[in-house]
Amino acid sequence: MEQASDHMAKRILVVEDNDLNRKLFCDVLRSQGYDIEPVADGRDALEKARAFSPDLIIMDIQLPNISGLDLIEAAKQDPALRAIPVLAVTAYAGKGDEDRIRDAGAEGYLAKPVSIGPFMAAVRTLMEV
Repeated sequence: MEQASDHMAKRILVVEDNDLNRKLFCDVLRSQGYDIEPVADGRDALEKARAFSPDLIIMDIQLPNISGLDLIEAAKQDPALRAIPVLAVTAYAGKGDEDRIRDAGAEGYLAKPVSIGPFMAAVRTLMEV
């Protein structure tokens, strides 16, 4: 018997305050058959994640009002969200940033500007975990 999940699109929560980046990520992911829930305000991210039950969270680190790092740490402490892999995306990739992001609990990390190839490769890799 086939698993029901074979017929369901994988779900991705995209937390990105920049309209252009958010639209780009969502358009690219939708074109690959993913079910997308965009979130512009990081303060809504965890609530949306609980409601949407995504298979992956793409998290911008530079968010107004709240740090993406804080959101990742909070998600990893939430029993409902802990198992969801996080792909962190940051424009300010300084020395030590990747370590901080991974220490917060992110399973993947990309520096902006994000190229579509590496972006999709990272998404697919994390979805297979």
